Amino acid sequence: MAKEWILNQSNMRWGLTKKNKVGPVAELIRKCEPKTLQEWEDYYLCKVYPKKYLEQLGKILFIKVTDVCKAEIEDITEEDCINFIYNLVINRTYDGYQSEIQTIYNQLRNILGVKIEPAPDEWDRGYNVDYFIKIKDKYIGLQIKPAGYEYITQIINEREQQKRTHEKFTAKFGGKVFYIISITENKNKKIHNPEIIEEIKKEIERLKNL
Repeated sequence: MAKEWILNQSNMRWGLTKKNKVGPVAELIRKCEPKTLQEWEDYYLCKVYPKKYLEQLGKILFIKVTDVCKAEIEDITEEDCINFIYNLVINRTYDGYQSEIQTIYNQLRNILGVKIEPAPDEWDRGYNVDYFIKIKDKYIGLQIKPAGYEYITQIINEREQQKRTHEKFTAKFGGKVFYIISITENKNKKIHNPEIIEEIKKEIERLKNL
């Protein structure tokens, strides 16, 4: 029997990565908005639980598995359990977050029918832009914010704070920056502010006609 299956089944049975154990990781990573796995790892370990805590959960998982399922886990080590907990909380949460962003990105690309490209790091840091659309020699900026309903107010406030950086982008590259909010409904990702799509289309036409 594969280690992964034993670890996963045991973890679900004792709920070691439920919200009450490791925090609401899906909500936390959206609040963190990491651009790299390292950013998410640092955020979680500094602001939620330290590495030692996740290691302790791994050790608890090890005890549960070896005590209850001893006959089936001859291959399982304490290190396997520690790595499983750590990978699930850090790596897989980050992968899910990236998948959510890419889902919205692909929706926009199909709706708009234009090429959408990832913004360079300096644009992300200097202008708060995640993606861009090039029209002739001008650029439109896109900022995608994955968030649940509980973060909508926070995102609107952040938008006001980032308005100046977006204005600098427009002054330098000619196109506006559009703020796109991603939410999850019935396990599907969707754009929370779909009215923004018509605004982007108008901006594309405006730049084409310059």
